Amino acid sequence: MLQRKQVGLPAVFQLLPAIDLRSGLVVRLSEGDFTRETVYGTDPEEVARGFAAAGARWIHIVDLDGAREGERRQTEVVTRIVAAAGPGVSCEVAGGIRDQAAVDAALSAGAARAVIGTAALRDPGFVERLVTRLGPERIAIALDVRDGMAVGQGWAPGKPGMPAHEALTVLADRGARTFIVTAIERDGLLGGPNLELLGRMVALGRGEVVASAGLASLEDVAAVRALGCAGAIVGRALYEGRVDLAAAVRLVYGEDPAPQPGPRVSR
Repeated sequence: MLQRKQVGLPAVFQLLPAIDLRSGLVVRLSEGDFTRETVYGTDPEEVARGFAAAGARWIHIVDLDGAREGERRQTEVVTRIVAAAGPGVSCEVAGGIRDQAAVDAALSAGAARAVIGTAALRDPGFVERLVTRLGPERIAIALDVRDGMAVGQGWAPGKPGMPAHEALTVLADRGARTFIVTAIERDGLLGGPNLELLGRMVALGRGEVVASAGLASLEDVAAVRALGCAGAIVGRALYEGRVDLAAAVRLVYGEDPAPQPGPRVSR
């Protein structure tokens, strides 16, 4: 297992293969554009089982319909994916989670963590209330960054945002600990992660940063780990065969990784 001994860095780096859902299909968008969609599978439960078999400890699940519409749209599919992943895998769920009921529903479906984006930017007090009630380990913040600004609203162009460094600082002050940082201009393009952005976020020293968008190789995973990120989300590179998940698991956790799932709830 790749342990961190430097002061201020996360103790364990986590790898999160991604399942992005649209109308029950496994898809990837380019730069968050719903008109630039590639379908990679029709059975997300089978994808989850494959990730688990390859040794994944976490799965990142995104309800793209929910993100676009502002409310959860694929609850039943997400619940089946969590069940298919099995007890040795922790799942985090994102997309359209913008109120207390949506958070509770995601966690009740068995998710280890609910990911809040738009609602966190709109109302930092909402994040504080969630963390106080549930604990910081059950909540992650999505900082989706375009031109240096953290934006929500399903990444719709023209929507207002907040400077990314300010958003992370404000939400860390409210108790958030885990931040998923996505460089929108790199999402789904396999051009490599935005190391400059990620480095700036890590340097704030205010929480654990999970790298998202652009990761296309094992070298990219190693690069964001070396920056001090707490984890990496890998999506399209897995589906297109650029990254072998079992090899990535060996890189991150060692040859024979023992399951270390995050918190789960009974269903």
